[in-house]
Amino acid sequence: MSDKPHGGAVPGEPGAGSGPHRAASAARTEVVWEVLRAALAEQEPTDGESDGLDIVDAGGGTGGAAVPLAQLGHRVTVVDPSPDSLAALERRAAEAGVRVRAMQGETGDLAHLLPAAHAHLVLMHNVLEYVEDPAGALADVAALTRPGGAVSVLAANAVAGVMHRALAGHLADARRLIEDPEGRWGPGDPMPRRFTAGQLVDLAERAGLGGDDIRGVRVFADLLPGRVLDGEAHVGEQLLELEKAASTHPALSGIATQIHLLARRPL
Repeated sequence: MSDKPHGGAVPGEPGAGSGPHRAASAARTEVVWEVLRAALAEQEPTDGESDGLDIVDAGGGTGGAAVPLAQLGHRVTVVDPSPDSLAALERRAAEAGVRVRAMQGETGDLAHLLPAAHAHLVLMHNVLEYVEDPAGALADVAALTRPGGAVSVLAANAVAGVMHRALAGHLADARRLIEDPEGRWGPGDPMPRRFTAGQLVDLAERAGLGGDDIRGVRVFADLLPGRVLDGEAHVGEQLLELEKAASTHPALSGIATQIHLLARRPL
C-alpha cells in the first residue's frame, strides 16, 4: 500500500460546499455507502460485545470512510503505511468525537497486527491498484474476515480509463489501454493498474471469497460538465438518483470510473 496517494478518494463524508455541488459530491460516494450499510445490517455483533461491529479499513489513509463508520457506533481499525495519514486520521476522529484505532502497516502485515477471522467487514478501497501483488493482498484481507463477513473492494475501472483518454483526445493512449493487461495507457500513466469487473471477481474467488455484487461508481459524475451543476437547483439530487440507477445497469455500470465489489467469506 506504500505507493497509494495518501488521502486519496475514498467513500466517506459528504463533500464540502452546498446545494447542487454538495449533492454531486454525494453522488460520487452514495452508491458505495448504500451497499456498506446493507452489508453491516446483515451482520450480528460478536458475542459479549456491544451492538457495534468490528471493521478494518486496509489502506484507509486519513479516515474518509473510517470516521463515518465509527460515528455509526462500530469499532473501526485503520491499517495504513503512512504515519502522516494516520496522524491526520486521529485528528479527524478527535474532531468528530469518535475513536478509531490507527495501526501502521501494509496489507502483508495484517496477519501480525490483527487476529485472523476478526472483522465483520474489511474495506479495501483504492488499494489494489497500488500493491505489488493484488491477489496476495486480497488473500491477506480475506484471512482477516470472519466467516459470513464481507469485503468491500473499490478499484479503478479499465474500461472507464479507455473512455476518459479517448474523450480527452488521446486516442493512441486509449488504444494502448485496451490492449494492456494492467489497464495502463503508457509509461506516463499515473495509475499503476486498473481492473475490469471480471478481473476483480476472479481475484476475489482466488482469495476464497464468494459473491458477485458488482456496481459501477461514478458512471456520470466525472463526465458531467461543471456548468450543468450551476444550472438547475435540483440537478445534484437528480444526479444522485441517476448514479444509483446506473450503478447496477448491465451496460452503464461498465463505464463507471470505479468498480465496487462486495464479496463475502463463506460460512
